[in-house]
Amino acid sequence: MKHIISQFIISGTITDIIPFGSGHIHGTFLAKGSTESYILQQINTRVFRDPVTVMKNISLVTDHIRKKLEESGAPDITRSVLTVIPIKTGDLIYTDENKKVWRCFVYIPRHKTYDKAVSEDQVYEGGKAYGKFLNQLSDLPAANLGETIRGFHDMEMRIRQFEDACKNGVPERIKETSHEINLLRERKDEMIIIRKLGREDKINTRIVHHDTKINNVLFDEDGKGLCVIDLDTVMPGFIHDDFGDSIRTFTNTGDEDDSNVNQVSINMKFYEAYAAGFLEQTRNVMNDVEKDHLALSAKALTYMQSLRFLTDHLNGDIYYHINHEGHNLQRTRAQVRLLLSMEEHYDQMKEIIHKLS
Repeated sequence: MKHIISQFIISGTITDIIPFGSGHIHGTFLAKGSTESYILQQINTRVFRDPVTVMKNISLVTDHIRKKLEESGAPDITRSVLTVIPIKTGDLIYTDENKKVWRCFVYIPRHKTYDKAVSEDQVYEGGKAYGKFLNQLSDLPAANLGETIRGFHDMEMRIRQFEDACKNGVPERIKETSHEINLLRERKDEMIIIRKLGREDKINTRIVHHDTKINNVLFDEDGKGLCVIDLDTVMPGFIHDDFGDSIRTFTNTGDEDDSNVNQVSINMKFYEAYAAGFLEQTRNVMNDVEKDHLALSAKALTYMQSLRFLTDHLNGDIYYHINHEGHNLQRTRAQVRLLLSMEEHYDQMKEIIHKLS
């Protein structure tokens, strides 16, 4: 490990390297140094098959944000944006003798992370952090970035995959989930509206995060948002991709795979808190059509995740790691329950956006 990190342009001496964090995609380590510490990651190339594009995207985005912070005279810039460390040849990744691919970032000290939102203030800060991230990138052309996961939030592609699973999946599973299949089919026309607006150039293609969970926000000692991390999926998309998935993950009163769907609903106080923080940073960079469809995006991203879980269940659990038989169906039913809760509160959700916009 010390040999690997020595390939990067670091300062001081590394005194210890230990496993770090709770992520499931990459192998992550904290390299403690005499002058500065670093995050060393082995990139999962089965998920991210083009690590060069991933790191090029991250470098472009973080350099753009850093320049803006410097121009504005912002304090403590090293805690406000990730810092990529290149290797001695200038490349952003190092491939070891076993063909494993590595990258390195400066460790941001004195930060806190959370796996679940616990207060309105915390949710507001999360919304503000993601909104600020999008605002900072609003003048960077989306065409400058590559696609790191093909069709990641492509609703029509996800629907096609779902319909294929309904025809060619495990017959017993198709039969036992007829209720869920019909429920999702009934809603598909509404759920492709945002992508249609994109094709019609009524909403803008932007650089967006695509994985806006609360644990991808770093908080400082006072509970204020520092910056957003986990930039592997930063690529062209719609602002609705980020807002919608945030609402899906920040506001759920239950768990994503809750076995008791009666515990699952949308926390409307959290919804308003997130929207307030998010719109505080983005209302001046969005057009009216984008604003008008923010509430729909919450339903759409929850619908998409329902589709993905059910598709994997019908296909025999070939994509998501499962902890027990029927886990993907359990996940599906929890997400569907959240979707139905959003439908119950939809008029209120739209009114909150209208008020805050």
